[in-house]
Amino acid sequence: MHRLSLPFDTFSILFTLKSCTHLLNLPLIRHLHSHLLKLGFDTHVYVATSLLQAYVGAPSDDAHALFDEMPERNTVTWNTMVSGYSKSGNVEKARNLFDGMPVRDVASWSAMIACYMSNGLWENGLVLFREMLLLEVLKPDQVTLCSILSGFSHMGSIGLLGKSVHAYTLKNGWELNAELGTALVVMYAKCGYLKNASHVFSLMQGRNVVSWTALICGSAQHGYGKEALSIFDMMKQAGVRPNELTFTGVLTACARAGLVEEGHGYFRMIEGYGLKPTIQHYGCMVDMFGKAGLLGEAFEVIRTMRLKPNIVVWGSFLCSCKLHKHFEMAERVFDQVMEMVKPENDGGVYTLISDLYVLSGKWDDAERVRKLMVNQNVKKTRGSSFIRSGAGF
Repeated sequence: MHRLSLPFDTFSILFTLKSCTHLLNLPLIRHLHSHLLKLGFDTHVYVATSLLQAYVGAPSDDAHALFDEMPERNTVTWNTMVSGYSKSGNVEKARNLFDGMPVRDVASWSAMIACYMSNGLWENGLVLFREMLLLEVLKPDQVTLCSILSGFSHMGSIGLLGKSVHAYTLKNGWELNAELGTALVVMYAKCGYLKNASHVFSLMQGRNVVSWTALICGSAQHGYGKEALSIFDMMKQAGVRPNELTFTGVLTACARAGLVEEGHGYFRMIEGYGLKPTIQHYGCMVDMFGKAGLLGEAFEVIRTMRLKPNIVVWGSFLCSCKLHKHFEMAERVFDQVMEMVKPENDGGVYTLISDLYVLSGKWDDAERVRKLMVNQNVKKTRGSSFIRSGAGF
Protein backbone atom coordinates (compact mmCIF):
# COMPACT_ATOMS: atom_id res chain seq x y z
CA MET A 1 0.00 0.00 0.00
CA HIS A 2 2.82 2.37 0.85
CA ARG A 3 4.63 1.73 -2.44
CA LEU A 4 1.41 2.21 -4.41
CA SER A 5 0.68 5.45 -2.50
CA LEU A 6 -2.66 4.07 -1.34
CA PRO A 7 -4.20 5.89 1.62
CA PHE A 8 -4.05 4.28 5.05
CA ASP A 9 -6.91 4.08 7.49
CA THR A 10 -7.02 3.05 11.14
CA PHE A 11 -8.12 -0.49 10.31
CA SER A 12 -5.17 -1.24 8.02
CA ILE A 13 -2.78 0.23 10.59
CA LEU A 14 -4.31 -1.72 13.48
CA PHE A 15 -4.01 -5.03 11.63
CA THR A 16 -0.42 -4.21 10.64
CA LEU A 17 0.53 -3.48 14.25
CA LYS A 18 -1.23 -6.62 15.45
CA SER A 19 0.86 -8.74 13.08
CA CYS A 20 4.05 -7.04 14.31
CA THR A 21 3.24 -7.83 17.94
CA HIS A 22 3.99 -11.52 17.40
CA LEU A 23 7.24 -10.85 15.51
CA LEU A 24 8.94 -9.16 18.51
CA ASN A 25 10.99 -7.16 16.00
CA LEU A 26 11.88 -3.90 17.73
CA PRO A 27 13.52 -2.16 14.70
CA LEU A 28 10.44 -2.92 12.60
CA ILE A 29 8.09 -1.58 15.30
CA ARG A 30 10.14 1.62 15.57
CA HIS A 31 10.04 1.96 11.76
CA LEU A 32 6.23 1.71 11.79
CA HIS A 33 6.09 4.14 14.70
CA SER A 34 7.98 6.75 12.68
CA HIS A 35 5.53 6.32 9.78
CA LEU A 36 2.58 6.76 12.12
CA LEU A 37 4.08 10.00 13.40
CA LYS A 38 4.42 11.31 9.83
CA LEU A 39 0.86 10.27 8.98
CA GLY A 40 -0.56 11.85 12.13
CA PHE A 41 -2.05 8.67 13.57
CA ASP A 42 0.00 8.80 16.79
CA THR A 43 -2.74 10.70 18.63
CA HIS A 44 -5.41 8.12 17.80
CA VAL A 45 -6.01 6.23 21.06
CA TYR A 46 -6.67 2.84 19.45
CA VAL A 47 -3.68 3.05 17.15
CA ALA A 48 -1.42 4.24 19.98
CA THR A 49 -2.65 1.43 22.24
CA SER A 50 -2.01 -1.15 19.52
CA LEU A 51 1.48 0.30 19.03
CA LEU A 52 1.99 0.08 22.80
CA GLN A 53 1.08 -3.62 22.73
CA ALA A 54 3.68 -4.18 20.02
CA TYR A 55 6.36 -2.41 22.10
CA VAL A 56 5.42 -4.36 25.24
CA GLY A 57 6.13 -7.63 23.45
CA ALA A 58 9.66 -6.52 22.53
CA PRO A 59 11.61 -5.63 25.70
CA SER A 60 12.68 -1.97 25.65
CA ASP A 61 11.98 1.40 27.30
CA ASP A 62 10.00 2.55 24.25
CA ALA A 63 6.69 1.34 25.69
CA HIS A 64 7.06 3.49 28.80
CA ALA A 65 8.07 6.53 26.71
CA LEU A 66 5.10 6.07 24.37
CA PHE A 67 2.71 5.67 27.30
CA ASP A 68 3.91 8.95 28.84
CA GLU A 69 3.49 10.78 25.52
CA MET A 70 -0.04 9.57 24.79
CA PRO A 71 -2.50 12.49 25.00
CA GLU A 72 -5.43 10.12 25.51
CA ARG A 73 -5.50 6.74 27.26
CA ASN A 74 -8.26 4.23 27.76
CA THR A 75 -8.50 1.29 30.15
CA VAL A 76 -6.95 -1.06 27.58
CA THR A 77 -3.93 1.25 27.39
CA TRP A 78 -3.39 1.08 31.15
CA ASN A 79 -3.93 -2.70 31.22
CA THR A 80 -1.37 -3.13 28.45
CA MET A 81 1.28 -1.31 30.46
CA VAL A 82 0.51 -3.37 33.58
CA SER A 83 0.94 -6.56 31.53
CA GLY A 84 4.15 -5.17 30.03
CA TYR A 85 5.70 -4.54 33.44
CA SER A 86 4.54 -8.00 34.48
CA LYS A 87 6.41 -9.62 31.59
CA SER A 88 9.58 -7.72 32.47
CA GLY A 89 9.28 -8.74 36.13
CA ASN A 90 8.83 -5.17 37.39
CA VAL A 91 6.02 -5.84 39.85
CA GLU A 92 6.43 -2.58 41.75
CA LYS A 93 5.92 -0.41 38.67
CA ALA A 94 2.97 -2.54 37.61
CA ARG A 95 1.33 -2.04 41.00
CA ASN A 96 2.01 1.70 40.99
CA LEU A 97 0.39 1.93 37.57
CA PHE A 98 -2.55 -0.20 38.72
CA ASP A 99 -3.09 2.02 41.78
CA GLY A 100 -2.99 5.13 39.59
CA MET A 101 -5.59 3.96 37.10
CA PRO A 102 -8.55 6.35 36.84
CA VAL A 103 -10.92 3.49 36.00
CA ARG A 104 -10.40 -0.25 36.43
CA ASP A 105 -12.26 -3.05 34.69
CA VAL A 106 -12.11 -6.83 35.21
CA ALA A 107 -9.15 -7.06 32.86
CA SER A 108 -7.24 -4.55 35.02
CA TRP A 109 -7.65 -6.67 38.14
CA SER A 110 -6.85 -9.83 36.18
CA ALA A 111 -3.68 -8.28 34.75
CA MET A 112 -2.40 -7.24 38.18
CA ILE A 113 -3.29 -10.57 39.79
CA ALA A 114 -1.56 -12.39 36.92
CA CYS A 115 1.47 -10.12 37.45
CA TYR A 116 1.79 -11.26 41.05
CA MET A 117 1.22 -14.92 40.20
CA SER A 118 3.64 -15.04 37.26
CA ASN A 119 6.37 -13.46 39.40
CA GLY A 120 5.98 -15.85 42.33
CA LEU A 121 4.18 -13.43 44.69
CA TRP A 122 1.22 -15.72 45.22
CA GLU A 123 0.17 -14.36 48.60
CA ASN A 124 0.00 -10.83 47.16
CA GLY A 125 -2.11 -12.10 44.30
CA LEU A 126 -4.55 -13.75 46.69
CA VAL A 127 -4.80 -10.58 48.79
CA LEU A 128 -5.59 -8.54 45.67
CA PHE A 129 -8.17 -11.11 44.57
CA ARG A 130 -9.88 -10.78 47.94
CA GLU A 131 -9.84 -6.98 47.58
CA MET A 132 -11.49 -7.36 44.20
CA LEU A 133 -14.29 -9.39 45.73
CA LEU A 134 -14.77 -7.07 48.71
CA LEU A 135 -14.19 -3.59 47.30
CA GLU A 136 -15.37 -3.73 43.72
CA VAL A 137 -18.72 -4.25 42.06
CA LEU A 138 -16.91 -6.12 39.29
CA LYS A 139 -17.03 -9.90 39.32
CA PRO A 140 -13.99 -12.00 38.36
CA ASP A 141 -14.09 -13.77 35.02
CA GLN A 142 -12.47 -17.01 33.86
CA VAL A 143 -9.16 -15.27 33.13
CA THR A 144 -9.00 -14.00 36.70
CA LEU A 145 -9.78 -17.41 38.16
CA CYS A 146 -7.19 -19.16 35.99
CA SER A 147 -4.51 -16.85 37.41
CA ILE A 148 -5.69 -17.49 40.98
CA LEU A 149 -5.78 -21.25 40.46
CA SER A 150 -2.21 -21.20 39.13
CA GLY A 151 -1.20 -19.59 42.43
CA PHE A 152 -2.74 -22.42 44.44
CA SER A 153 -0.92 -24.91 42.20
CA HIS A 154 2.49 -23.36 42.90
CA MET A 155 1.80 -22.98 46.60
CA GLY A 156 0.77 -26.64 46.86
CA SER A 157 -2.20 -25.60 48.98
CA ILE A 158 -5.92 -25.37 48.30
CA GLY A 159 -7.70 -24.47 51.52
CA LEU A 160 -11.16 -23.02 51.69
CA LEU A 161 -10.58 -20.33 49.07
CA GLY A 162 -9.37 -22.81 46.45
CA LYS A 163 -12.53 -24.89 46.78
CA SER A 164 -14.57 -21.69 46.86
CA VAL A 165 -13.10 -20.68 43.50
CA HIS A 166 -14.21 -24.01 42.07
CA ALA A 167 -17.65 -23.56 43.64
CA TYR A 168 -17.82 -20.07 42.10
CA THR A 169 -17.43 -21.54 38.61
CA LEU A 170 -20.23 -24.03 39.31
CA LYS A 171 -22.51 -21.36 40.76
CA ASN A 172 -22.10 -19.23 37.63
CA GLY A 173 -22.73 -22.19 35.39
CA TRP A 174 -19.47 -21.72 33.53
CA GLU A 175 -18.52 -24.40 31.07
CA LEU A 176 -15.28 -26.17 31.91
CA ASN A 177 -13.35 -25.21 28.79
CA ALA A 178 -9.74 -26.24 28.20
CA GLU A 179 -8.22 -23.25 30.03
CA LEU A 180 -10.38 -23.19 33.16
CA GLY A 181 -10.69 -26.97 33.39
CA THR A 182 -6.94 -27.46 33.06
CA ALA A 183 -6.28 -24.83 35.75
CA LEU A 184 -8.57 -26.73 38.15
CA VAL A 185 -7.01 -30.09 37.25
CA VAL A 186 -3.50 -28.73 37.80
CA MET A 187 -4.48 -27.21 41.14
CA TYR A 188 -6.10 -30.38 42.49
CA ALA A 189 -3.42 -32.70 41.06
CA LYS A 190 -0.43 -30.75 42.40
CA CYS A 191 -2.04 -30.52 45.81
CA GLY A 192 -2.71 -34.27 45.93
CA TYR A 193 -6.49 -34.22 45.44
CA LEU A 194 -6.41 -36.66 42.56
CA LYS A 195 -10.05 -37.73 42.86
CA ASN A 196 -11.13 -34.10 42.50
CA ALA A 197 -8.72 -33.66 39.58
CA SER A 198 -10.11 -36.73 37.83
CA HIS A 199 -13.68 -35.59 38.42
CA VAL A 200 -13.02 -32.15 36.93
CA PHE A 201 -11.17 -33.77 34.04
CA SER A 202 -14.15 -36.03 33.27
CA LEU A 203 -16.44 -32.97 33.05
CA MET A 204 -14.15 -30.94 30.79
CA GLN A 205 -15.13 -29.94 27.28
CA GLY A 206 -12.33 -30.16 24.73
CA ARG A 207 -9.44 -31.69 26.64
CA ASN A 208 -6.04 -30.85 25.22
CA VAL A 209 -2.49 -32.11 25.74
CA VAL A 210 -2.00 -29.73 28.68
CA SER A 211 -4.98 -31.09 30.61
CA TRP A 212 -4.00 -34.72 29.94
CA THR A 213 -0.40 -34.00 30.94
CA ALA A 214 -1.51 -32.27 34.15
CA LEU A 215 -3.38 -35.38 35.25
CA ILE A 216 -0.50 -37.68 34.29
CA CYS A 217 2.12 -35.59 36.10
CA GLY A 218 -0.09 -35.19 39.17
CA SER A 219 -0.62 -38.94 39.41
CA ALA A 220 3.09 -39.64 38.95
CA GLN A 221 4.10 -36.99 41.48
CA HIS A 222 1.96 -38.56 44.21
CA GLY A 223 3.05 -42.15 43.63
CA TYR A 224 0.26 -43.43 41.38
CA GLY A 225 2.57 -44.67 38.65
CA LYS A 226 0.38 -47.33 37.09
CA GLU A 227 -2.61 -44.99 37.09
CA ALA A 228 -0.50 -42.36 35.30
CA LEU A 229 0.41 -44.87 32.60
CA SER A 230 -3.24 -45.86 32.20
CA ILE A 231 -4.14 -42.20 31.68
CA PHE A 232 -1.36 -41.95 29.09
CA ASP A 233 -2.83 -44.92 27.23
CA MET A 234 -6.27 -43.26 27.26
CA MET A 235 -4.68 -40.07 25.98
CA LYS A 236 -3.21 -41.90 22.99
CA GLN A 237 -6.53 -43.62 22.31
CA ALA A 238 -8.20 -40.20 22.31
CA GLY A 239 -5.84 -39.14 19.54
CA VAL A 240 -4.05 -36.48 21.58
CA ARG A 241 -0.37 -36.16 20.71
CA PRO A 242 1.95 -36.11 23.77
CA ASN A 243 4.60 -33.43 24.22
CA GLU A 244 7.92 -33.35 26.07
CA LEU A 245 6.31 -32.65 29.44
CA THR A 246 3.93 -35.56 28.98
CA PHE A 247 6.85 -37.95 28.64
CA THR A 248 8.52 -36.40 31.69
CA GLY A 249 5.41 -37.33 33.67
CA VAL A 250 5.31 -40.82 32.18
CA LEU A 251 9.00 -41.49 32.91
CA THR A 252 8.61 -40.11 36.44
CA ALA A 253 5.74 -42.55 36.96
CA CYS A 254 7.92 -45.43 35.79
CA ALA A 255 10.80 -44.36 38.04
CA ARG A 256 8.64 -44.12 41.15
CA ALA A 257 6.79 -47.36 40.45
CA GLY A 258 9.97 -49.31 39.57
CA LEU A 259 8.71 -50.09 36.05
CA VAL A 260 12.12 -50.31 34.37
CA GLU A 261 11.18 -52.17 31.18
CA GLU A 262 8.14 -50.01 30.61
CA GLY A 263 10.17 -46.86 31.22
CA HIS A 264 12.79 -47.92 28.70
CA GLY A 265 10.05 -48.48 26.14
CA TYR A 266 8.48 -45.08 26.75
CA PHE A 267 11.88 -43.41 26.44
CA ARG A 268 12.33 -44.95 22.99
CA MET A 269 8.81 -43.76 22.13
CA ILE A 270 9.85 -40.10 22.48
CA GLU A 271 11.63 -39.93 19.15
CA GLY A 272 8.79 -41.90 17.57
CA TYR A 273 6.63 -38.81 18.12
CA GLY A 274 9.21 -36.57 16.48
CA LEU A 275 10.47 -35.20 19.80
CA LYS A 276 14.01 -34.99 21.13
CA PRO A 277 14.84 -36.25 24.64
CA THR A 278 15.41 -33.40 27.08
CA ILE A 279 17.66 -33.26 30.13
CA GLN A 280 14.57 -34.01 32.23
CA HIS A 281 13.95 -37.24 30.29
CA TYR A 282 17.54 -38.37 30.76
CA GLY A 283 17.33 -37.45 34.43
CA CYS A 284 14.22 -39.60 34.83
CA MET A 285 16.02 -42.54 33.21
CA VAL A 286 19.01 -42.16 35.54
CA ASP A 287 16.66 -41.98 38.50
CA MET A 288 14.69 -45.00 37.32
CA PHE A 289 17.74 -47.23 36.78
CA GLY A 290 19.37 -45.95 39.96
CA LYS A 291 16.38 -46.67 42.20
CA ALA A 292 16.19 -50.17 40.72
CA GLY A 293 19.84 -50.77 41.63
CA LEU A 294 20.96 -50.84 38.00
CA LEU A 295 23.83 -48.41 38.52
CA GLY A 296 25.71 -49.62 35.45
CA GLU A 297 22.74 -48.82 33.21
CA ALA A 298 22.28 -45.46 34.92
CA PHE A 299 25.91 -44.53 34.31
CA GLU A 300 25.62 -45.65 30.69
CA VAL A 301 22.68 -43.27 30.20
CA ILE A 302 24.84 -40.41 31.51
CA ARG A 303 27.82 -41.45 29.40
CA THR A 304 25.88 -41.70 26.14
CA MET A 305 23.31 -38.92 26.54
CA ARG A 306 23.30 -36.29 23.83
CA LEU A 307 23.17 -33.43 26.33
CA LYS A 308 25.73 -32.47 28.93
CA PRO A 309 24.61 -33.92 32.28
CA ASN A 310 23.76 -31.27 34.85
CA ILE A 311 24.21 -31.36 38.61
CA VAL A 312 20.67 -32.72 39.12
CA VAL A 313 21.47 -35.78 37.01
CA TRP A 314 24.76 -36.38 38.83
CA GLY A 315 23.07 -35.85 42.19
CA SER A 316 20.44 -38.45 41.35
CA PHE A 317 23.17 -40.91 40.36
CA LEU A 318 25.14 -40.34 43.57
CA CYS A 319 21.99 -40.75 45.69
CA SER A 320 21.41 -44.13 44.06
CA CYS A 321 25.03 -45.10 44.72
CA LYS A 322 24.55 -44.21 48.38
CA LEU A 323 21.23 -46.08 48.56
CA HIS A 324 22.67 -49.30 47.11
CA LYS A 325 26.16 -48.89 48.67
CA HIS A 326 27.99 -48.73 45.32
CA PHE A 327 30.77 -46.55 46.68
CA GLU A 328 33.40 -47.46 44.08
CA MET A 329 31.11 -46.43 41.24
CA ALA A 330 30.36 -43.16 43.01
CA GLU A 331 34.07 -42.39 43.37
CA ARG A 332 34.55 -42.76 39.63
CA VAL A 333 32.50 -39.61 39.02
CA PHE A 334 33.50 -37.44 42.00
CA ASP A 335 36.02 -35.42 39.98
CA GLN A 336 33.47 -34.66 37.25
CA VAL A 337 30.86 -33.64 39.80
CA MET A 338 33.24 -31.44 41.79
CA GLU A 339 34.11 -29.52 38.62
CA MET A 340 30.43 -28.72 38.16
CA VAL A 341 29.15 -27.89 41.64
CA LYS A 342 28.58 -24.28 42.66
CA PRO A 343 29.15 -23.43 46.34
CA GLU A 344 26.22 -21.03 46.47
CA ASN A 345 23.68 -23.52 45.05
CA ASP A 346 24.86 -27.10 45.52
CA GLY A 347 25.60 -27.50 49.22
CA GLY A 348 23.60 -30.72 49.28
CA VAL A 349 25.89 -32.30 46.69
CA TYR A 350 28.99 -31.49 48.76
CA THR A 351 27.35 -33.12 51.77
CA LEU A 352 26.36 -36.15 49.70
CA ILE A 353 29.94 -36.67 48.49
CA SER A 354 31.25 -36.30 52.06
CA ASP A 355 28.70 -38.86 53.28
CA LEU A 356 29.72 -41.32 50.57
CA TYR A 357 33.35 -41.02 51.63
CA VAL A 358 32.36 -41.66 55.25
CA LEU A 359 30.25 -44.71 54.36
CA SER A 360 33.15 -46.16 52.37
CA GLY A 361 35.50 -45.62 55.33
CA LYS A 362 37.57 -42.88 53.70
CA TRP A 363 37.56 -40.41 56.57
CA ASP A 364 40.46 -38.29 55.31
CA ASP A 365 38.69 -37.63 52.01
CA ALA A 366 35.47 -36.83 53.86
CA GLU A 367 37.32 -34.33 56.04
CA ARG A 368 38.89 -32.78 52.95
CA VAL A 369 35.45 -32.17 51.44
CA ARG A 370 34.21 -30.73 54.74
CA LYS A 371 37.14 -28.30 54.89
CA LEU A 372 36.49 -27.34 51.27
CA MET A 373 32.89 -26.53 52.22
CA VAL A 374 34.09 -24.28 55.05
CA ASN A 375 36.69 -22.52 52.88
CA GLN A 376 34.19 -21.88 50.08
CA ASN A 377 31.44 -20.90 52.53
CA VAL A 378 29.17 -23.67 51.23
CA LYS A 379 25.77 -23.74 52.88
CA LYS A 380 23.26 -26.52 52.57
CA THR A 381 19.67 -25.36 52.28
CA ARG A 382 17.78 -26.41 55.36
CA GLY A 383 14.75 -28.64 54.95
CA SER A 384 11.50 -27.03 55.98
CA SER A 385 7.79 -27.61 56.14
CA PHE A 386 4.81 -25.47 57.01
CA ILE A 387 1.22 -25.78 58.15
CA ARG A 388 -1.16 -23.23 56.72
CA SER A 389 -3.59 -21.81 59.23
CA GLY A 390 -7.26 -22.17 58.47
CA ALA A 391 -7.65 -18.53 59.41
CA GLY A 392 -5.86 -17.43 56.24
CA PHE A 393 -7.77 -16.25 53.23
